[in-house]
Amino acid sequence: MKIGIVNDLPIAVEGLKRVLAQSRAHQVVWVAHDGAEAVKACAAQTPDLVLMDLVMPGMDGVEATRRIMASTPCSILIVTASAGANAWRTYEAMSHGALDAVDTPEFGTGDPRRGVVALLSKIDTIGRLIGDRREGTAEVAERRDAAVFGAGDRLLAIGASAGGPGALVTLLSGLPRGFPAAIVIVQHVDEQFAPGMAEWLNQQSALPVRIVRQGDRPVAGTVLLASTRDHLVLTSAHLLGYTPNPAHYVYRPSVDVFFQSVCEHWQGTAVGVLLTGMGRDGALGLKALRNKGYHTIAQDAASSAVYGMPKAAAALDAAVEILPLDLIGPRLLGLFSK
Repeated sequence: MKIGIVNDLPIAVEGLKRVLAQSRAHQVVWVAHDGAEAVKACAAQTPDLVLMDLVMPGMDGVEATRRIMASTPCSILIVTASAGANAWRTYEAMSHGALDAVDTPEFGTGDPRRGVVALLSKIDTIGRLIGDRREGTAEVAERRDAAVFGAGDRLLAIGASAGGPGALVTLLSGLPRGFPAAIVIVQHVDEQFAPGMAEWLNQQSALPVRIVRQGDRPVAGTVLLASTRDHLVLTSAHLLGYTPNPAHYVYRPSVDVFFQSVCEHWQGTAVGVLLTGMGRDGALGLKALRNKGYHTIAQDAASSAVYGMPKAAAALDAAVEILPLDLIGPRLLGLFSK
């Protein structure tokens, strides 16, 4: 992969170069020392992947991510001194389309090997995601009238990836306390960030948001967020759990796997929603939900930070409706109204 490095610390830049030099598959095409330089460098030579620091003088990594994704979109991995300590900035960057985050290896102090392994693992995963990304057919904006759902068990199943945190804030902020359906979200995020993301979403939502624990039950008016690298699934009609299988999936946790489990086990009414994200995860699962007779919605291109997953769903005719993000919440209110 052609990789750009954005970091204002010379020792970090040299360390990252050495890490990338361990693989002939990676080539550093430019180095930027702040966000503004990164935006210009991406415009001049858009790489396959940007390793983006968060805290820099001048333009920080959050704003640089926003501008790059708006003008010359590419894959961005947040690589910062302490991703956990900068969790709020991390979620903001992911809202603008950054794919993931990892701590910068401790070059010159401590044992950097653990950090190097984590960094290379993230880069390898993103490389496989880039390889999995394919062009879909033109967007099809199909809209059909759907019956308002009656009483009974109700589930809103949501999948999201790059750009998902911000999209989820917008969607959840439009749903009132006492929303008459259980909400379960599979967002592609490292498990170390999932609890913090649940807290972050909870502070911006009228509905309570928390991570899913093994054996949890979906409850109306509560938002549950997948929180491990294992796949979240319905293990029965009313219980959630985690499974390592299928082990070969590059997407972990996988939206497809969760949506398929809804098809297999859920016995009430369900709506599937696929939001912004890179790649194709969730498209086949959304199609399965539609084939089962459930209502399905995909986010449209204009409002998606990364139009990959919903585009793949549109190409498969998996979505009953393709909607702008700001209209998805009101549509859900209509679908689930008594």
